[in-house]
Amino acid sequence: MPALGADMEAGILTSWLVQPGASVSRGDVIATVETHKGIIDVEIFHDAVIERLLVETGTRVPVGQPIALLRDPPGARPAAALPSASSTPMPAQEAAAEPPEKSPAGRPRISPAARRRAAELGIDPSTLAGSQPDGTIRLADIGQAAHRASPAADPRAQMRGVIAAAMARSKREIPHYYLATTIPMDAALDWLATRNAAVTIEQRIVPTLLFVRATALALGSFPDFSGAYTDGRHAPAPEVHVGVAIALRGGGLVAPALRHTATRSLDELAPAFLDLVNRVRSGRVRSSEVEGAMITVTSLGAQGVETVFPVIYPPQVAIVGFGAVHAQPWADGGMIGSRRVVHASLAADHRVSDGHRGALFLQKISRLLQEPDQL
Repeated sequence: MPALGADMEAGILTSWLVQPGASVSRGDVIATVETHKGIIDVEIFHDAVIERLLVETGTRVPVGQPIALLRDPPGARPAAALPSASSTPMPAQEAAAEPPEKSPAGRPRISPAARRRAAELGIDPSTLAGSQPDGTIRLADIGQAAHRASPAADPRAQMRGVIAAAMARSKREIPHYYLATTIPMDAALDWLATRNAAVTIEQRIVPTLLFVRATALALGSFPDFSGAYTDGRHAPAPEVHVGVAIALRGGGLVAPALRHTATRSLDELAPAFLDLVNRVRSGRVRSSEVEGAMITVTSLGAQGVETVFPVIYPPQVAIVGFGAVHAQPWADGGMIGSRRVVHASLAADHRVSDGHRGALFLQKISRLLQEPDQL
């Protein structure tokens, strides 16, 4: 089960889209998983043949537990040995654990890890049927029992709880620093109006996409604002996939990646951006989009907010916020007039960068937005 976000602990396998013996290629969708973000299409990341499906649909599966066994396609170079599989997999945290305890007659067989977890949750193992062929109760069985026992909650409340946990972790663990600047937008908006007048509705570009594109291009000179901070070190992103914060109709938000944001043109990104927004708001997104974001852009201009002070989404190391484009007095060449501007803000991880680098990064974004032909 992939970790579809730093805030995910488990997902419900809702469907398999392949069967044993099927050949799959990198990028193919093989299953769907339900999380608090909605239904996510799980993609395969290398060519393979499906050897065995290890989890039944409807099962709540902890992150890291195997859900399928793959083998190399015919003619492929030998790879490292694949793990052996049983008819029912063990969660990763149990794989190296001691064998199930022998129980007196009439008492269930249960692994030590499962017994400890059952005690923590107040679950009586004697009321459960183990998933192993010999009836042994594993940790996954305890997790599923706890899930069945919990009262149904409002999905919006669940999402708010998950978001709150992730943001609390961010503020607790990441030493944030904040910077802001005001960017003139007349040139960009005039260019955008001319361009949009000549294309179909589906091909039109919204200002948010300009913000995303400028951020992506600026990362080429400032890689210390992309990537992840894990295990005490920063790993810059090899490719630029910018996460875009998208508000959901029922409340809450997600920030999937608009992939290859720096290498695709605006003409290519426009329909991809529209498709991403529509799929997210209908509750459908791909696993590579959920996992791939290495920096996030959030724009609250549609809500009339002029300045945003965002919180970094771990393990990312920066987030850029944009407010509403609005008119304000502007001095130029000794004359005072009116300019359309946007307030841009940066929250960054002080373990990876500093205010000087952050200021240069924001100024790079500003220059790009003032010269839209470079976008």
